[in-house]
Amino acid sequence: MRAMATLKPDAGRISRAAPGATPLGLKFCGLDFASPIVLLSGCVGFGEEYTRIEGFSNRDAGAIVLKGTTGKARLGNAPHRVYETPAGMLNAIGLQNPGVEHVVESILPQLDFSETRFIANVSGSTIEEYVEVTRRFDQSPIDAIEINISCPNVKEGGVAFGNYPDMSAQVVAACRRVTQKPLITKLSPNQTDIGENARRCIEAGSDALSVINTIMGMAIDVATRRPFLGNVQGGLSGPAIRPIALLKVHQVYEVARAHGVPIIGQGGITSANDALEFIIAGATAVGVGTALFYDPLICRSINEGIAEYLRSQGLANVTELVGSLRVTNETQDCAISG
Repeated sequence: MRAMATLKPDAGRISRAAPGATPLGLKFCGLDFASPIVLLSGCVGFGEEYTRIEGFSNRDAGAIVLKGTTGKARLGNAPHRVYETPAGMLNAIGLQNPGVEHVVESILPQLDFSETRFIANVSGSTIEEYVEVTRRFDQSPIDAIEINISCPNVKEGGVAFGNYPDMSAQVVAACRRVTQKPLITKLSPNQTDIGENARRCIEAGSDALSVINTIMGMAIDVATRRPFLGNVQGGLSGPAIRPIALLKVHQVYEVARAHGVPIIGQGGITSANDALEFIIAGATAVGVGTALFYDPLICRSINEGIAEYLRSQGLANVTELVGSLRVTNETQDCAISG
C-alpha cells in the first residue's frame, strides 16, 4: 500500500468559482465544474462515505457520480466481491442499492448540492427499467444522469446492452425521451468498435460520454481451483487498465469532437500526470475511483499537480489542453500489423 502524501490543510483545495475564474474551472454539459475531477460511481457510495475522513471534502471534485441505482432494491452478488490483482482490482458487487425511490426520497435530501455537482448513475435489466429510473431522477434535484449500459439485458439472454451499438442506442434514446437533464452514457470497453458505439449513442441523444467502464476479468485460487469472486468474473479497474482506457478515450474523442460532446476519461488515474494524459487525449473531465481506496485525499494532490502544470505551460485554463495530442503519423493497428 502506497504511503499517503502529507498535504497542507488547503493544498489543492478549490472553490466553487465560475469556469474560467480558476485554472481548473470548466463547463460540462452546461454545468459549472470547479475541477476536472469526477469521483466515479461505485467508489464513493451515495456521496457521503468519504466525508467521514478527516481532510476529505466533496468540494475537491467537480462532480460526484452516485452509486448505480435500479428500479427496486438489490442485494448484489454473493461474496467474495472484491479481489486485489497486480496494479488493479476486480470487483463484482452486483449493483447492490436501495432502489431509486429510497435514493430520491431519503438520500438526495441529505446531500449538500452547494459542495459539488451530483450525478445519478442509472442501471437496469430491461429498457423499461432504465426508463423508470431515469424518469424518477428527472423529478429530483440531481444535476445530471449517467447511464450504465454495461448491465446484462435479461430479455436478450443476458448480453450486455453496452457491447452492441443497436442496444446501446435503444437505451439512450428511451432515456432521452423522459429527461431534459444532461445525459451521460458510460461506454463499455468490452466491445469491438467503441467509436461506432459512441457515434450511435450521440445520435440517440447522449450529451456526454464516460470512457471507460471496467474490463472483464477473473482470478483463480489454485489451492482450491475455484474463482476468488463469487460471481466468477468481475470488472478490472486500477492502473493496470490505464493504457487501454487512454486509447479508448482517444478513439472516442475522434468521433465526439465533431459533435461537441465532452468526455469523462477514466481508468487507472492515480496522479496529476495520469489525469493530464487523459485530458490531452480528449477528455474534458477525468474520473478517479480505485485510487481513493488507498489515498482518500488524492483529489487534492491531483488538483494541485494539474494547476502547477498549467502554470509551467503558460496556460490559463485546463480546457486549453483538451484534445491537444500531437500526432504526426497515421495510426496503425499493432494487433494486426505484426
